[in-house]
Amino acid sequence: MVPVQDGASTQGENLLLPPKETHVESTGSNRIRQRQSSPARRMGMTRKLNRKDFKDSENPEESEKRRKELELKPLYKELLYTISHILGKTHTKEQYSAKQLRDYIKEAFSMTEDEHKTLSEKVQSILAPIYCLLVTVKQAKGILGKDISGFSDPYCLLSILYEDKESQSGAASNKPQKAVVRGSAKGQVLQTTIKKQTLNPIWDETFKLEFEEILNANFHIEMWMIKDAKKEKGQDDFLGNVVLKLKRDETLSAGRTPYVNYCGILQQFVQAHISKQQDSNPWKGDLCGEGTALLEHYANQNDISPFLQDLAKWVAYSKLYQSLEVDSTVLFQQLTSIEYHWDQQELPYMQKQELGDSLHGFLQYGLCLVSKYRDIYPPTPKTTPRLHTLLRVLVQICKTRAFQKLNPAQFDLHVEVTDAVVSRNTFLFLQNGTEEWFNIKKGLHQPMTKDPLETVSALTRLIGEVQEDIRLSKDVWNKVFVSAVQLDVFTVVYRKLDSLLADELRATLSQLENLMDQPLANSLFPVYLTLQAIHKDKAFLQKRGKLLQLTSFHEDFRDALPYWLNKAFSTTMERVEKAVQVDQLQPLQTGGVPVKHSSSAVDIAACLHPVAQLWEQLSWPDPEEAFMLMVKLTEDVCKIASTYCQMLKARVKELSVDSDRESAIKMLCVVVNDLEHLHTVLTRLPQQLNWAGLRERTRHVIGDTQFQNTLPSQLQHTQSALNREIRSAVETLGKKAVVPLMKYLEKELQYMNENLVQENFNSLLTPLWMNSVKILHQISLQEDSNLVYFQRLLYTLQCLEQCFHAEGNGLSLETLHTEEYKTLRANLTQNSLTCNQLIEKFFERKVWEQKVFNGEKYGAVTLITSYKRSENKLHVEVLNAVNLIPLDSNGSSDPFVQLSLEPKHVFCQVEPRSTKIKNCDLNPLFEESFEFIISLEQCQSPGACLMVTVLDHDTLRSDDFEGEAFLSLKAVPGVGGGQDNPTPAQIRLPLMHPKPNSENTLKLLEARKGEREAQAFVKLRRQREKKSQEI
Repeated sequence: MVPVQDGASTQGENLLLPPKETHVESTGSNRIRQRQSSPARRMGMTRKLNRKDFKDSENPEESEKRRKELELKPLYKELLYTISHILGKTHTKEQYSAKQLRDYIKEAFSMTEDEHKTLSEKVQSILAPIYCLLVTVKQAKGILGKDISGFSDPYCLLSILYEDKESQSGAASNKPQKAVVRGSAKGQVLQTTIKKQTLNPIWDETFKLEFEEILNANFHIEMWMIKDAKKEKGQDDFLGNVVLKLKRDETLSAGRTPYVNYCGILQQFVQAHISKQQDSNPWKGDLCGEGTALLEHYANQNDISPFLQDLAKWVAYSKLYQSLEVDSTVLFQQLTSIEYHWDQQELPYMQKQELGDSLHGFLQYGLCLVSKYRDIYPPTPKTTPRLHTLLRVLVQICKTRAFQKLNPAQFDLHVEVTDAVVSRNTFLFLQNGTEEWFNIKKGLHQPMTKDPLETVSALTRLIGEVQEDIRLSKDVWNKVFVSAVQLDVFTVVYRKLDSLLADELRATLSQLENLMDQPLANSLFPVYLTLQAIHKDKAFLQKRGKLLQLTSFHEDFRDALPYWLNKAFSTTMERVEKAVQVDQLQPLQTGGVPVKHSSSAVDIAACLHPVAQLWEQLSWPDPEEAFMLMVKLTEDVCKIASTYCQMLKARVKELSVDSDRESAIKMLCVVVNDLEHLHTVLTRLPQQLNWAGLRERTRHVIGDTQFQNTLPSQLQHTQSALNREIRSAVETLGKKAVVPLMKYLEKELQYMNENLVQENFNSLLTPLWMNSVKILHQISLQEDSNLVYFQRLLYTLQCLEQCFHAEGNGLSLETLHTEEYKTLRANLTQNSLTCNQLIEKFFERKVWEQKVFNGEKYGAVTLITSYKRSENKLHVEVLNAVNLIPLDSNGSSDPFVQLSLEPKHVFCQVEPRSTKIKNCDLNPLFEESFEFIISLEQCQSPGACLMVTVLDHDTLRSDDFEGEAFLSLKAVPGVGGGQDNPTPAQIRLPLMHPKPNSENTLKLLEARKGEREAQAFVKLRRQREKKSQEI
């Protein structure tokens, strides 16, 4: 069948309005339609409307009537003609009758009964079509070999024969003869070439057979194996097959090619189908059975190739995508079909132009959507996949050979998408990129007045929008763009917003210069925090190129920093004042367990937390300025602690005015506990403010001496003042508690002293003293961890001793100091110590044990030590260790030495140091030096010592314990004497192992369950006792 020359591509912005074409007849035949030229496609511009312009004032009803007359009725007649002359079957599951198809198009085209009847009569008057059969003889395989050589010389005959009319049929027999077929066939009998000596002939020859009637017509193909030329013809064997192809050459729509009609019919069917669709789901490209069957019949009858059909569908569906929600698989399917047909069939020139325009136009439309992805595809489970699908379609378009052939200009999709996302694209209509989005948001958040607070408020809202956009770019959109086009959209967007935001920030803050005050600084703090959060997101950038413009944004807030510190200090102070004002100085109850301090002690810990939070929020990047900032924060905390002490003293005096003695004593006990709790809170301050991290950051700008003499000295000074307040409160408490007892004794003993001789009076005092000591001892056993309780008992014992001794006029000291008294006094003295004091006593005892320890049962370690006062440096050199015990299965050990300054509350900022590991050596030589920056006051504090621990390194489990030794810092040259450069002293320390459960100090600490530091210390010592080889 001869292929039809198709006309111009469809044009116009209205998908459902196919364009009109000019019909030009050739001089030789009225069956051949000439192509109409289309305007040249311009790169970067969508196809423009090429329809006859109607008057703007035209009535819509008249316009619709005109469209129906000029556009729809010609297509309707084409379909009526197709239905009247249907040939063959379609690929649809169901076959439809002519009535069903006519009813379908009548509804789809909205034709009335009269219009349908009139158009049907016109179609009936049209001549029947002339049928054409297009046959391609490709090849044959495995035919019989009839020659002596085992091969054959095959050829084929092709013809149309009829069975019902005797004059036309030829009545072919089971074995038709060549001469019979050629002689009886009416019309053409066509023959292929002869292929010599083969059993697998290949022809690949195409023939066209025309016939007027389809009824009872059969196509015949006869394969003949030609024999020797001398033999009679007609004796050759043959093989036949039938292929039907229909073509008509009559027009019912003047000025239109079948391809254009196919496009118009397709668009009308799609419109009718979508108008009936009930749900809101995307259209998946399916039509009803009648529409699909009619499109297939029309394409077959008019010789519209599969390539042209797919082209028409792509053009229609891609345009429909711009107005309705279409499932992306529809576009993918058409793109795949176009790619498949591209090398199979050559498109006419006009259709190539149409395809190129359509692909490029859809690409431009897609990039326009991409530039506005924030508004069109918000981050929801429904819309985000749509953005991903659109990007995949754009990628597929760029990969097709049709696009690459029809668009010779260089087109990099990655670059185009980047431009669309970031700023104004090279395409004129891609305006709404990141820069455009930022400017729109900036306009929406413009301040209404020139008031500085309003200006900062507008900036805060804008930065909040930017922060949210960066978050969405990182968490949502980046996954979409990377998956579809391998574009890291987060990096692209972040860098652009970084530049835009930095310019906007500096422009806004420049307007506020010399206007800084407390309210303005307070409003700037959220801006700082948001910018800091945005800047931290730079860690997710994939490419680290040039320096970000927001890198030094903190410099723009230097003027506001003092106001922020003042705000934190004043707010914390106000909270502390309110906490003390409402505090009734009564112990709290937490469930069934009493808490010995009051509500203000709990509140002050919470009040100081924002100070640490402020330090963490600021994260000031400049090391030197960060150090000064920490000094200021520490100073403020110390002021708050000192003020709290004074407010507590004033509060207890206020509440004691109208209270009885017992209530006053209870409130004073609570005050002592509150102060002790505050002391614990201050001890944790270096960890809360991360002094160790600051020390590492500032090591290259702040010397160790300056650091140590600033922050730790501030805190130690405050803690010392707090300890004095605690001791003063305890003494006051002791006096108030013993006064009733002393008055009673004075009253009773005065009467007996007046009526008894001295000997009898002393005899009376002795059992009374013994009984008093016994009672105090029994009372002391009722508590095991209450510090204030034991301090009060100790004070009571001291007062009783003074009373019974009476400055030498009563019982002698020998009589008073019985064994029971000594035991009671020692017990009360230990229990009256704070946790830190108990830990100091523990290390003092360890130093004493080290001095009296004899032998080197577990080996020894040799050190060289000295202290330089001018530099506050303790120098320790580990020389060697000898006679270590083997702890590994190979009979050896892998020793190393660990040095730590104890107790920890004195050397809270000093980290332990360790030597290198010496493998398989029981007498290792280390010769390693270490320096510790500590003050002379720290070295001379109670219990200050160097703890030397020798460990055996294990890879898969915890290190084994070789032994430990203790060196008092007071014994180090330079600490006790006055020399600034003392001669270093070498000392050999025997290693010891602790005896389990032998330390009463640890038992006392273990009983104080509420003291976190005490429990941690006890835990470490108990673990070491478990590794000890002492029994």
